[in-house]
Amino acid sequence: MTKSTQTDDGGATGTIPATEMASIVEGTHTNPFAVLGVQRAARGFVARCFIPGAEAVTAMTLDGTVVGELECRDPEGFFAGPVSLSKLQPLRYRARRGDAEWTVTDPYSFGPVLGPMDDYFAREGSHLRLFDRMGAHHLKHEGASGFHFAVWAPNARRVSVVGDFNNWDGRLHVMRLRADSGIWEIFAPDVPTGVAYKFEIMGHDGVPLPLKADPFARRSELRPKTASVTAEELVQTWDDEAHRKHWATIDKRRQPISIYEVHASSWQRRDDGTMLSWDELASRLIPYCVDMGFTHIEFLPITEHPYDPSWGYQTTGLYAPTARFGEPEGFARFINGAHKVGIGVILDWVPAHFPTDEHGLGWFDGTALYEHEDPRKGFHPDWNTAIYNFGRTEVLAYLLNNALYWSEKFHLDGLRVDAVASMLYLDYSRKHGEWIPNEYGGNENLEAVRFLQSMNMRLYGAHPEAMTIAEESTSWPKVSQPVHEGGLGFGFKWNMGFMHDTLSYLKRDPVHRRHHHNELTFGLIYAFSENFVLPISHDEVVHGKGSMIAKMAGDDWQKFANLRAYYGFMWGYPGKKLLFMGQEFAQWSEWSEARALDWNLLQYHMHEGMRRLVRDLNFTYRSKPALHARDCEGDGFEWLIVDDDANSVLAWLRKAPGEKPIAVITNFTPVYRENYSLKLPIEGRWREILNTDADIYGGGGKGNGGRVQAVNAGGQIAATITLPPLATIMLEPEI
Repeated sequence: MTKSTQTDDGGATGTIPATEMASIVEGTHTNPFAVLGVQRAARGFVARCFIPGAEAVTAMTLDGTVVGELECRDPEGFFAGPVSLSKLQPLRYRARRGDAEWTVTDPYSFGPVLGPMDDYFAREGSHLRLFDRMGAHHLKHEGASGFHFAVWAPNARRVSVVGDFNNWDGRLHVMRLRADSGIWEIFAPDVPTGVAYKFEIMGHDGVPLPLKADPFARRSELRPKTASVTAEELVQTWDDEAHRKHWATIDKRRQPISIYEVHASSWQRRDDGTMLSWDELASRLIPYCVDMGFTHIEFLPITEHPYDPSWGYQTTGLYAPTARFGEPEGFARFINGAHKVGIGVILDWVPAHFPTDEHGLGWFDGTALYEHEDPRKGFHPDWNTAIYNFGRTEVLAYLLNNALYWSEKFHLDGLRVDAVASMLYLDYSRKHGEWIPNEYGGNENLEAVRFLQSMNMRLYGAHPEAMTIAEESTSWPKVSQPVHEGGLGFGFKWNMGFMHDTLSYLKRDPVHRRHHHNELTFGLIYAFSENFVLPISHDEVVHGKGSMIAKMAGDDWQKFANLRAYYGFMWGYPGKKLLFMGQEFAQWSEWSEARALDWNLLQYHMHEGMRRLVRDLNFTYRSKPALHARDCEGDGFEWLIVDDDANSVLAWLRKAPGEKPIAVITNFTPVYRENYSLKLPIEGRWREILNTDADIYGGGGKGNGGRVQAVNAGGQIAATITLPPLATIMLEPEI
């Protein structure tokens, strides 16, 4: 074979300049679609292909009709020649080398899959079906079956898709640039499902970048591997119409919401220490949550991430459920199974930042594409991560589509949005001179505000059954108020003040608590300024903070009594509830992502008693509208005792229209108080519906024998009650 130096004469031979062939062979050609595949010539059509290792090539139509023998123009595998075609159409080549023979369907003989409207909406940032167009999708195109790949890299000189299907050779599937949108695409025929792939990107300076995983990948390899994986469209027979209809048609603020926060890989494990699959997790976790009375499961991020100790918060694949628990269909089955028994599933979502792993989004096409180029806006000092450029329409569309994707494809019930405060403030964790003020000179990140507002409007507009919850630790106003009223549009906000103040109080020796009574009363000043969730989350039981039981003051008896009293206090307090796994049975050790919870503790009465208490609190909270129907409204709360700091006693009334009120009384000292006078709104017998000091919970069994009598004395209704030590009781009128 000889290397041709001829130029294309416009005739039937299909020759081209040697420089063109060389750039194809070397992988530097930026537009192979203009050279390879079927091309018009002066006397019909010519076909050109690059098949490394071939010695002879026969051109055929897809149905096997031979249309020409191609001539070798370069010994590296470049072939060209006339073909007997009447129109442009896809070709398949039969390649031979010695006794070996194989077929190759020519990707350059196929037209584009994306159209002008995709370009328009993608560029405008209003494309709300990007997850159906970007990434890798199996389809039949112009008579052939394969995968369509599309990736946004507007500043790249060349982009190829590489993978197991082409021996990771970037010369074989160089993509077509859609100049109007900066999206590169190619239809790769014969690519099967389940093969690894990445994008090989050459920067604008011609320097190849590290291979990049697909930002829209719906499946990924199991760590430590980092490639994306071709996947079929998600197939799931959903049985959750009633569940979704219920949550789409009610006011979520007035529903009982008790969330069990779970780290999927460390809740339980197999006997050999390996992680459970989604199906195994479903068979254990869903029945457990049903039995415990939780209404929702909230998973720490389950999107693909390379590093286990990041707990999922350093995600490199926002669209892919992590391969740690099996295929994406397993996650869909989990959600469907949860919905069938009335359990909602919430995903911890991380749009604030992303890790700088070389296969991820960082410096994606050789430029700061997804992140800000200026580190004062694009680098997060707390986590050594990159911050999304919320002012770029394509980046906003990427994140907005992801929020919609989880609800649409996986029927997710909601998103808990991580680190909202870090998004809202330009000077978050930054010193003077390390941040850039906004256009008005302030520290508010106006681009992030617009993103959060848009995300909430889009998600609630398309999926009214879903909800969004903000982890926001500052006093930013109207986080959970509608956008049209100047709010961020979230459904709920974590009440970090409640968590901080109450845990600070419970760590104190009871003898000193009288001096810190305001730590429990102050929260009611703002309790109805937002739609709050009360969070005892994973953040409170890591990094040396100890477990919940370990935080409590006193000896072991007091620790358990304190924690039981606190849970009763929390479940009676206005706001939705969230408890991190393991805290429902008072795990002693601090949580670690590397091992399962200490389930063996349930053989001990005190721990099993704590679990039973949380179970009973959940069912009491759910069955008594007074405890949940006005969680977010001031008319559902009334102080009964607010200033008894000397005894560290607090009491209030929870109310709802047309429902029996419930009195919640907490004694935060180890003193047993008899003949304690409590004002009540209704005369007659009140039933003790819950007592955290009950024997079955591991308490001392002190109480009121199940009932108290409220009498009218001189126009004032009151009851004389017994307050167990370090305990919360709940009373309900028997009328």
